[in-house]
Amino acid sequence: MSDAIRIRCLETIGGREIDGLSDVLIDCVEGGASVSFMLPMSREKAVAFWRHASASVVRGERFVLAAEDTDGTIVGTVQVILAQPENQPHRGDLAKMLVHRRARRRGIGAALLTSAESRALHAGKTLLVLDTASDDAERLYARHGWQRCGVIPNYALFPDGQPCATIIFFKVLAP
Repeated sequence: MSDAIRIRCLETIGGREIDGLSDVLIDCVEGGASVSFMLPMSREKAVAFWRHASASVVRGERFVLAAEDTDGTIVGTVQVILAQPENQPHRGDLAKMLVHRRARRRGIGAALLTSAESRALHAGKTLLVLDTASDDAERLYARHGWQRCGVIPNYALFPDGQPCATIIFFKVLAP
């Protein structure tokens, strides 16, 4: 990864961060990523999502990491959902791993993933789970030691409405 990229944990998510995170989310959805949203992907939907995520950060239910380039522009993000049922206090969900299309193939996803795993472990999580519909993401997770559980056909829709399968992964975290 370029030294020019910085991974930052967003303790609070203000207007500048919401704008940057929204740009990344919109770009990924418009690029076909199955990450809970359908086309057309409006700025209003993106901003509402990040405002909800911001409130969840404040409540301590999740953390949000941002990858920023040298001028502070957010080019990627990932979250770990910390709030789990009481019988799963050791588990977290890795969610919304997003890298803007113009910033891909620079190691940003790997840096976000490594940082998310480290921060999750520091928060007391020893197991992370995720799902993905992306072949590129599947390769990234496998390279980083995530275990593939299987595929669920027709789990979700791509933003254009076409059904997509989802691959489930987990990783046991160790210090």
